[in-house]
Amino acid sequence: MSKISAKPTQTNPQEVQGHSFWQRLFVRKGVSEGVLLPILAVFTALVIGAFIIAFSDLETLAAWGNFFNNPLMALGTTFVTIWDAYTAMFIGAFGDPGEIFRQLGIWIKTGESKQLLAAIRPVSESLMLSVPYILAGLGVAVGFQCNLFNIGAEGQLYIGGLATAFVGYAVHGLPWYIHAPLAILAGAVAAGIWGFIPGILKARFGAHEVINTIMMNYIAYRLMDYLLNGPMKSGGTPATPQVLPTAILATIFPSPVRIHWGFFIALGMAVVVYWLLWKTPFGMELRMVGTNAKAARYAGIPVQKTMVLALIISAILCGLAGSIHLLGVDHRMMTSFSPGYGFDAIALALLGNSHPLGVVLSSLLFAFLRGGASRMQVVAGTPVEIIRIIQGMVIVFVAAPEIIRGLYHLRSSRREKKSAAPSASKS
Repeated sequence: MSKISAKPTQTNPQEVQGHSFWQRLFVRKGVSEGVLLPILAVFTALVIGAFIIAFSDLETLAAWGNFFNNPLMALGTTFVTIWDAYTAMFIGAFGDPGEIFRQLGIWIKTGESKQLLAAIRPVSESLMLSVPYILAGLGVAVGFQCNLFNIGAEGQLYIGGLATAFVGYAVHGLPWYIHAPLAILAGAVAAGIWGFIPGILKARFGAHEVINTIMMNYIAYRLMDYLLNGPMKSGGTPATPQVLPTAILATIFPSPVRIHWGFFIALGMAVVVYWLLWKTPFGMELRMVGTNAKAARYAGIPVQKTMVLALIISAILCGLAGSIHLLGVDHRMMTSFSPGYGFDAIALALLGNSHPLGVVLSSLLFAFLRGGASRMQVVAGTPVEIIRIIQGMVIVFVAAPEIIRGLYHLRSSRREKKSAAPSASKS
């Protein structure tokens, strides 16, 4: 029997020459279309966002109304409006680089760190905001890898937060190195149980996980309303008591920097998810079920059990997003606990192609956009809703890649990797 060659596939020069400038550039640098498309999606969304920013500004509109009399003024006003908005967004997300370096020099000379901490606070806030995005995005991505669409991330996040809050304020007499992990574990277990319900309904009765997880969201919301206005209520507002100091995740730097150790927990969980999916037999089975459930069943893989475990793991990660955010930032459970982390997680998993590294990078992008939105509104007068529009356009372009291919004249590659998002086919 002849041996099959395992040589790596070589790029055909004639095929590359038929591609657009963008495709030729990235192919030569060894970047796949799976990376190129999200980059162009973000770039395109920012460009369209620039036009929205410009033509939602009254001064710019007035200048364009007088375009034929003074075209340079119209163009200049448009450029300044866009520049001011995006500059404010950049500084709000990352801080002022000049000020950071200046304060760093002062700290090296004098040891005075107060102004340096104030200078790096914007970037630390953005990193802090990325923590629930990373964890919830990883949770949805695990479901995608098994061809399961977990819409219940938001509800699982709330359930994890509720369980963590209860252990955080009700359990006394424990040292921090036991109390904080115990509170996080409680949130993970509660969310895992919450994810087990749609998982077993999917595996045993064929009930679609999208419907089940959506309904579980509503149950989680109403359960939270009941608990925060009843057994767990503290004071006059619908909120739990503050968790004890022994349960709080410590910050890495002194005030006013608020980034906590949960950021490194989130990065660690991304590594764990990568190891689980690509370095373990269970991960291979999970991805095989996601690719073709019938073939996986024929190969002897327990498809139903794998689906249930996938939804449990997905829910645990989403629950961790709520637990760590609560212990690191809010320190109590409130009705306004999440601005939609669980729903944004679906977009992040899509944007990151359901790969842990892609989810982390997508989460950082969304966190920096959100971190810069407030300063953009205060300094440049640009509504924060513009950021949501940009985020929405990024998702549209990633979910419908033919739009980007058409805009930049990209040719579909025959070796293009199959998307890890769930398909509409029956398993």
